[in-house]
Amino acid sequence: NLVVEGIPKIPAALVEDVGRYTQFRAAAMASWHPTKREMLIRTRFADTYQVHHLKMPGGARQQMTFYPDTVAHASYAPAGEEAGTYFIFGKDKGGNEFSQFYRFDLASGAVSLLTDGKSRNEGANWSERGDRIAYTSTRRNGKDSDIYVMNPSDPKTDKLLAEMDKPGYGVADWSPDDSELLIEEYVSINETYLWLMEATSGAKTRLTPKGEGKEGETVAYRNAAFGRDGKGIYYTTDKGSEFQRLVYLEMDNKAETLLTGDIPWDVESFALSYDGKRIALVTNEDGLNVLHLMDAETRKEVAAPKFPAGQISNLRWHRNNRDLAVNVVSARSTADVYSADVTTGEVQRWTESETGGMAVESFSEPKLVRWKSFDGKMISGFLYPPAAKFTGKRPVIINIHGGPESQFRPAFLGPYNYYLNELGVAIIFPNVRGSAGYGKAFLKLDNGFKREDSVKDIGALLDWIAEQPGLDADRVMVTGGSYGGYMSLACATHFNDRLRCAVDVVGISNFVTFLEHTESYRRDLRRAEYGDEREPAMREFLMEISPLTSAGKITKPLMVVQGANDPRVPASEAEQMVATVKKNGAPVWFLLAKDEGHGFAKKKNADFQFYSTVMFIKKYLLN
Repeated sequence: NLVVEGIPKIPAALVEDVGRYTQFRAAAMASWHPTKREMLIRTRFADTYQVHHLKMPGGARQQMTFYPDTVAHASYAPAGEEAGTYFIFGKDKGGNEFSQFYRFDLASGAVSLLTDGKSRNEGANWSERGDRIAYTSTRRNGKDSDIYVMNPSDPKTDKLLAEMDKPGYGVADWSPDDSELLIEEYVSINETYLWLMEATSGAKTRLTPKGEGKEGETVAYRNAAFGRDGKGIYYTTDKGSEFQRLVYLEMDNKAETLLTGDIPWDVESFALSYDGKRIALVTNEDGLNVLHLMDAETRKEVAAPKFPAGQISNLRWHRNNRDLAVNVVSARSTADVYSADVTTGEVQRWTESETGGMAVESFSEPKLVRWKSFDGKMISGFLYPPAAKFTGKRPVIINIHGGPESQFRPAFLGPYNYYLNELGVAIIFPNVRGSAGYGKAFLKLDNGFKREDSVKDIGALLDWIAEQPGLDADRVMVTGGSYGGYMSLACATHFNDRLRCAVDVVGISNFVTFLEHTESYRRDLRRAEYGDEREPAMREFLMEISPLTSAGKITKPLMVVQGANDPRVPASEAEQMVATVKKNGAPVWFLLAKDEGHGFAKKKNADFQFYSTVMFIKKYLLN
């Protein structure tokens, strides 16, 4: 299933040497049982992440699904006569992201396909009575996010509720009486809207008007949910602010009440307890997640549970209104599931994922670093220093996140710890302009004709590296995935003389061909970020800044990794870059997986990618 070009044979000794660094596991909360204190989680025993059942904290993980492809989500039937008797889950095939929904009956173990087997189906959201799910599907025309409703007990009840006019719609919540749906309309990360939709007719009413920001500025609304009494809606918004703040909207008079005005950071997510009395929310404070707990009646913060230090995400309330489950991950702890009784503060660990038998408490802790870019803007990132046993100036890997509207957060690096502990390489994860988490003005700094300003941020980082006594500016590699892959290729063209090598993972090589060939359901959404290639001036600009246009400048070694089924960045983006750079006489390593999409999800493929990358680093960065 792997196409390998230019990559030497992997020595058995290398596989043995790095072996333990490929044996890390992680676990993610999927769903509380509606009546028992049990849960479904996602973790990997073999090649891919599957659904497992846990009866108690620290209990045995009973695997429920067994597929060659990763199961993306799972949730119990939450209420009614069938509550907890089955769960639904979603998965795609070979990383193509055309996810299908399935029903798993716990009594018989029978699995039933719920959707059509061909279209892209997303966001299964349970009704309050637990007798229906509302979700989006592209099955009508392969592009638009239409709204469907179904009783998972009887797939024949599946019906199209509303035809939508474009991609980007999603079901956020059901009203407490199940008469209405709350719909989010995504245009771009800076522009989203909320709609109310009748759950029987599909008729919709706009809740948030256009052009209500300052001077007609677009506004983003996210994480919307009905209050438990149905009298209002909670959501986060950057209206009137640089950051996403938690707001409560009264339905009768449309009055908005700001709930987190004293927190000068993004409210990244929140979850309302089933009795409506408590709100758990997570803020993003300079890349670090902080958990807050609020009394919904007084709208005052109360003492939040004290989970282990790390990034907190994936908030899930149990229907007992006491237990709050979360994921916790840190540089020295792989992702695991915890819960806390919010009335007593007692914290329990539900999973303890394997770490290859290694002493992870000695792994490198990240340091927040900042540097000034070409225009005076301060850019930040996280530096993971190599193990203390390495002395002298250390080689550097710059690893750039995707998105582009993502943000690197301090987390467990998994196999990358091999670079730190065994090769003595420092790793820097920059959050260049356009990254989330630093306000909407910062988020817009790379839009349209300003795209290459983010590449200049890496040029400024190279200058900063040269000033650090412990870092070796003569031995720097740049890498990244997706948009980070584009950044890596762009840096390879702009800073060829300042880099030793580059590794591009599922990256964009030509913005025009990318926008023309990315799947139709996401094409307009990407045009909102990168620009519309159908407009002559923008097309000319996108061609000018595309790495493929300047690929002739790349003379340093390049490694390219790609999934053949990638619906986001088609394999042709990698193939055309590889073919062009080969003409320069530069060493080019190419790895293509026939059963993967936007990144490698199967362990056997990810392991081969890691082995190859280690060899590439040893040969061309360390030499």
